[in-house]
Amino acid sequence: MERLINIDNGGTLTDICVWDGQNFNYAKTLTTPFDLSKCLFDGLTKASESIFGAPDLEALLHSTKHIRYSTTQGTNALVERKGPRIGLVTDDAAVVAELRATEAEASLFDALIGPRVAVIDPHADEDALVFDLVQQVNKLTTDGAARIVVAVGDADGPGERRLRNILLRKFPRHLLGSVPVLYSWEFTADRVRTRRIWSGVINAFLHPTMERFLYNAEDRLRQLRVQNPLLIYRNDGASSRVAKSVALKTYSSGPRAGLEGARALAKAYDLNHVLMIDVGGTTTDVGSVKDFQIAVDRRGSIKGVPISFPMSNVHSTGVGGSSIIAVKEGEIIVGPESVGAAPGPACFGFGGTSATITDVNLLLGVLDPATYLDGDFALDAERSKAVILATVAEPLGVGLEEALVQMEAAYFATIAKSFAAVIGDPADTTIAAFGGAGPMSACGAARLNNVKTVLVPKLAAVFSAFGISFSDIGRSYEVGLSEPTIEAARSVHDMLVERAGRDMFQEGHELAACTLQWSLVVEEADGTLVSEAPYTYGDAPAVGAGQPASLTLDVTFELPHASLAANTSLASHPAVASGTRQVRSSATEVDEVPVYALLDQKPGATALGPSIVEGTFFTARVLDGWKLDVTAAGDLMLTDIR
Repeated sequence: MERLINIDNGGTLTDICVWDGQNFNYAKTLTTPFDLSKCLFDGLTKASESIFGAPDLEALLHSTKHIRYSTTQGTNALVERKGPRIGLVTDDAAVVAELRATEAEASLFDALIGPRVAVIDPHADEDALVFDLVQQVNKLTTDGAARIVVAVGDADGPGERRLRNILLRKFPRHLLGSVPVLYSWEFTADRVRTRRIWSGVINAFLHPTMERFLYNAEDRLRQLRVQNPLLIYRNDGASSRVAKSVALKTYSSGPRAGLEGARALAKAYDLNHVLMIDVGGTTTDVGSVKDFQIAVDRRGSIKGVPISFPMSNVHSTGVGGSSIIAVKEGEIIVGPESVGAAPGPACFGFGGTSATITDVNLLLGVLDPATYLDGDFALDAERSKAVILATVAEPLGVGLEEALVQMEAAYFATIAKSFAAVIGDPADTTIAAFGGAGPMSACGAARLNNVKTVLVPKLAAVFSAFGISFSDIGRSYEVGLSEPTIEAARSVHDMLVERAGRDMFQEGHELAACTLQWSLVVEEADGTLVSEAPYTYGDAPAVGAGQPASLTLDVTFELPHASLAANTSLASHPAVASGTRQVRSSATEVDEVPVYALLDQKPGATALGPSIVEGTFFTARVLDGWKLDVTAAGDLMLTDIR
């Protein structure tokens, strides 16, 4: 088969995973925030070298069927509040209070919208409306709005259509073109006003983070004569062309890929509850797979704010391998600010002046400065020492060794807090730890939450990119019924079939080759879900009085999927160490611990902690009291035996 390339772009590192139907090749490269296309093609070039023995980007691309791309740029932007200022045009001043109803909503409203709200009367006579709208839009842009969301009237949009016609006349592209306008009724048919507005606002905030890069990447692929378009992996677990994707659905797409991989692990190891802990450079993403099912919210939420679209139940916390560790009011604080890839941790040598857990682990001895990223990137311990002394040790009034131990403890506690609420029964929970920083911190965080089992996949460093292997090409639709009748449902059904046929044709596939899944969704007037049931053409919608109903359609064109080897019982034998490393266990003690190269171990290999396990692009820290076992699939199973 032709190759499938999966890309997971993070705030610090970008992962490339290439599958040829049997084998995986993968690469990591530093994310280049000034030009995301650079790290994309740098990573692809590295991957081509591992496949062909020498760099050959064009050979790799021309032997590839699809490139599926996921990014945490939107997630990181929202966590760090880095994005354009949004202006809101509405017809009801009360909506501001509705949008600020909870602490989470108020915080996000103040960060994204703030005072930039214009209230107009869409029913005014034409001259008065034109004058008022022009004045209000001019004020929004003067106040700094770089993007505007219009939300007036009901979800069917007659009021917004009227405003759109005026804005198109009064603000030609050469005047207002640099301030894009999003109309809520065009973006989602959700009848709940606050969800509809929040969806539009967050999408407008995230859009510029991806827009320029994605189209630039597509242009470069065309220059390399790549025929198949770049596909965007979404947070609903499917992929689609750049032009057919919306920014909101890229939020938390990487964690969704990780969840797909975690589900594959759950099936391979027959685990009832797998708790995903994906520790990247900027965030820790947490999600659950129970009874082999990924929990999906019919109407999702982002940072505690309700949106109109389904979303897997993933929670992101601002703590990762590049999170800043600092002292505030005499206490060590971890995140949510991150140094990202530029300047990166101090040990990267790019001018970073803030301490991170990467710097801590380097000085503790967990990381080998010569083998980081498989030796592609040397770390500078002296820079880490200088930064930690200046920003943590001296403010606390302690020595370097004590500062390192306290920083690691604070980091373990912060990671542990990120998933404490979703454990359930610790005895029935297995933590799947991946991402660049996950395996280093999993044992320490798990022990704080009384979880006894940690599973580190052999592809831990690129596991979200691997998880994209389980995605298909797909589109999702939702349209409200004007009335709960057979005729109205048939009309919406026929319209969606026609629309889906066009969209899938543009994706390169005939609708007849796709799987179609229909549902009838019934909600209360306030948006509370009443029922979601399969729909068959000609069925009479079962809808109560005053309950809005919608027809949804999920269209899927299936791609080949990777599989994981089933776990089997193995005879155990001692793991073979490749050397030893001095690792600090307290402010006064340094242990000489064995180092095990994961790829050199045969299935069934076992050892006790404290020890270090080196995988491809990752390091796992096995604490004292933990036992490690190498599974039949080559993964690392860690068990707390204390």
